[in-house]
Amino acid sequence: MLSVKLLSKVVAALSLMLLAGLAQAKPTELVDVTGRKVTVDLPAKRIVLGFYIEDYFAVGGDAAYDRLAGMSRGWFVKSRPATWDLYVAKKPQLAKVPDLGSVQDQSFSIEKTLAVRPDVVILADWQYKALAPDLPRLEQAGIPIVVIDYNAQTLERHLASTRLLGEITGQPARAQQIADDYQHVVDTIQSRIAKAGQPKPRVYIELGDKGPAEYSYTYGKDMWGAMAALAGGDNIAAPFVDRWGPIHPEQLLASKPQVILMAGYESVTSAVAMQVGQDIDAANVLTRLKGFTQRPGWSDLPAVHDGRVYAVYHGATRSIMDAALLQFMAKALYPALFKDLDPKATYLGFYQRYLPIRPHGTFMLGLNGSDQI
Repeated sequence: MLSVKLLSKVVAALSLMLLAGLAQAKPTELVDVTGRKVTVDLPAKRIVLGFYIEDYFAVGGDAAYDRLAGMSRGWFVKSRPATWDLYVAKKPQLAKVPDLGSVQDQSFSIEKTLAVRPDVVILADWQYKALAPDLPRLEQAGIPIVVIDYNAQTLERHLASTRLLGEITGQPARAQQIADDYQHVVDTIQSRIAKAGQPKPRVYIELGDKGPAEYSYTYGKDMWGAMAALAGGDNIAAPFVDRWGPIHPEQLLASKPQVILMAGYESVTSAVAMQVGQDIDAANVLTRLKGFTQRPGWSDLPAVHDGRVYAVYHGATRSIMDAALLQFMAKALYPALFKDLDPKATYLGFYQRYLPIRPHGTFMLGLNGSDQI
């Protein structure tokens, strides 16, 4: 049995630890990507995460996994199940984090969110807008909401979102390094293109989830469309599609893209849909990619004629990790300007530096069967 003297020392030590913990968390005013001023006790100890799971993991480091009080994991688990399994294998505590439902299918639960008693709720901008009628319940309970946004795919919001995650998780220096690396990628791409003064190549990007028989989403000013702009491309969908949606085949054929990117996930329901990602072998990706080149009229497109059709991983967009895809897109558009870039190494290197898993599969591929351009 512990002596009274020893017990007193233990109690004193625990008290000091508790006081230290309380002292470390202090009210801090943040300005989120929408310009809202939000006061949060930082670093936050109990976090609800709505989206951008890997960005949160990368910025927050090892402690971030244990700080999750709840999350909306439906989209991630559904579209990237193999990747989620890798994370759970490395961080088993993730399997026990309460799933609060999905905003996409309107199952996100305010009641469950209140029940996990978060210090802060982090939402994507599109989630914040979709949940707007219900969010006053969280605010009335004293739960601050911070909005971040990687979907816009702008340099400004990518950097701001990363820094916000750093503040919330107590990792501002780590976040700044990640943000600086991303900015370097964008600056390198844009400075070389500006110096070269070449005409912008026409580019078309489509989520190939429906297979060759049906045109699926392409992108105007968001997501892949914004990435095309950052990488110096002339997005042929921009005049016809505001944010995302299908383009009429005749409009595509008349626009004559010089480069085509077909995006996909590893989780698909069609045997001919574009499948790319974790555990997907290159031969499978190549077979599906070639299927899209057989669409009516595509044989006359410059991109198909010149073999400049590529498969890309949709799961790596809307993220600070899309630096690798920006490099790949820039290299596809301007191969002579970016011979030295290795987008695959950039992608895998990010995981090696900031994340506990090591992806393997096919994340970018050309008609030549190689991830190199």
